[in-house]
Amino acid sequence: MVVGSAMYEHGRKCWFCCSYGLSRLRDKRVWCSACRSKYSLRKLKRDLKVLYYFYLEVSARKCARELGLNYKTIAKRYMQYREAILRYSENDFKKLHGKIEADESYFGGKRKGNRGRGAFNKQAVFGILERNGRVYTAVVENVSAKTLFNHIKKKTRKGSVFYTDCFKSYKDLKQYGKHNRVKHSKTFGKGHNHINGIEGFWSFAKERFHKYHGINKQNYPLYIKEMEFRFNNRKENLYARLIGVIRQFAPKNT
Repeated sequence: MVVGSAMYEHGRKCWFCCSYGLSRLRDKRVWCSACRSKYSLRKLKRDLKVLYYFYLEVSARKCARELGLNYKTIAKRYMQYREAILRYSENDFKKLHGKIEADESYFGGKRKGNRGRGAFNKQAVFGILERNGRVYTAVVENVSAKTLFNHIKKKTRKGSVFYTDCFKSYKDLKQYGKHNRVKHSKTFGKGHNHINGIEGFWSFAKERFHKYHGINKQNYPLYIKEMEFRFNNRKENLYARLIGVIRQFAPKNT
């Protein structure tokens, strides 16, 4: 039993509607008179254990081995969690404002060659970070001015103060707010003129990606959003936050 899930595991609180006072059925399931759901506490308890392993960032293979469950079942459940996080992130997002850092980074690809912009077989990801606040990420097909500016307009408030490097795609950002361009060789880490925050997020994400030994390119949006969620809730009770997200946005498996 894990703190945060006890009320659900013991059948004192409905998994689907959070009402109290569930009834026990003869087949050992519980029934909620409020939402009229019927489900197995045994199966729910097992699913919450899987979710706890996901919260701990234990791989699906190790989770399956330690819980004695089928690997494909656990891998599928992990992907359902990531899909729920993606839906939650899209539903709950509020525009970033104030001092904002913007940058792109590149993930994946094993072939040697260029690094960063122009790297072969890499997935480009755009990130916007509100200082002392949240980060927003998006997998992008290119890093053109049009692509990046569209994300900036949708996800930030006009009139904010923006910090970027000197990449040409940011040159017209001054039309949307105050724009400070960071020259790494001269100003990196000095005063307020830096993009250390968003670069810290890239390190946060890439460090965690190392254990996956390769991610299918089409799944990058899910993995990136998982990292965004973990970063944005790093000071919260992440497991409790995950329970809330999974309850609301994941398929009803119980």
